[in-house]
Amino acid sequence: MDTIEAAGTIPWRRGADGLEVALVHRPRYDDWSWPKGKLEPGEPWVVAAARETAEETGLHVRIGMPLPDTSYSLVDAEGVAATKHVRYWSAQVVGGEGRLEHEIDELSWLPVDAAEERLDYPHDRVQLKAVRRADAAGTLGTRPFAIVRHAIALPRGQWHKSDLARPLLAVGVEQARHVGNVLAAYGITVLESSPAERCVATLEPHARRHGLTIKTRNRFSEEGFDSLGKRPLRRSVTRLFETDSASALCSHGPVLPAILKTVAKRLAPGRELAEGTKAVLDGALKSGLDKGEVLVLHLVGSGEKAKIVAAERVSPIPAH
Repeated sequence: MDTIEAAGTIPWRRGADGLEVALVHRPRYDDWSWPKGKLEPGEPWVVAAARETAEETGLHVRIGMPLPDTSYSLVDAEGVAATKHVRYWSAQVVGGEGRLEHEIDELSWLPVDAAEERLDYPHDRVQLKAVRRADAAGTLGTRPFAIVRHAIALPRGQWHKSDLARPLLAVGVEQARHVGNVLAAYGITVLESSPAERCVATLEPHARRHGLTIKTRNRFSEEGFDSLGKRPLRRSVTRLFETDSASALCSHGPVLPAILKTVAKRLAPGRELAEGTKAVLDGALKSGLDKGEVLVLHLVGSGEKAKIVAAERVSPIPAH
């Protein structure tokens, strides 16, 4: 049986009576559900979730913490039985006019209780339950902190100038565009990087598209880390982690363990909704990040109270 991969969101906002979520109506099926749609070839799940939400509802969202996924059986357009697997994220609405497009003829903002009654499918209530619990725990309104390993660059043996100037390969340029789409889905607005060309170039597509400045710091480079040590690096990582901004940091494989160890200490204890988060962090520490990979940490609080409540890894475009 074929599997159809799709991604969607539970858009949310604060209304006069508290938390509201957005449901969509599909006239073809006469049902109420969450905005979602199929992945395009090579498209990351999270990028598809943000794109489909915008295309179906006209709402621009900032992707938040991951929610439970779901799978169910259906008959596709050609009459063939298939399994549909949908991954979901919470998504705070940050813009858009709510213009309906594609197969949607109505969008309704409802309080959580009313939304539970309106939904047509039991499997859609699983995500709503997770949103309700996160809101009650104070973990729904997260902000992202993305850790990026630079995209694939020209091998050291093929470059005879300063290593800081070593450029990306063509596949690395494609990976950088991929990274840019991922950072856009999470609404990243603050960019910091090693001054190495391969790191800066990894963040440039996102910076150019959104008019952002990339701030470089020598302590995030391999050379700076070797000469300055761990303490300056940890101070800068902690400062960026504790801000109120949606931030991203791009660095190198040999430097990432120190970065990851610094942030791993900030995992919120006893968070039911963060189940599996420690496993994600431990996995990143054990195996490292691939070139062009993004580790996204979902944070609540700021300053010394900033804590990680969820984490996820977004794979890079593979080298051919």
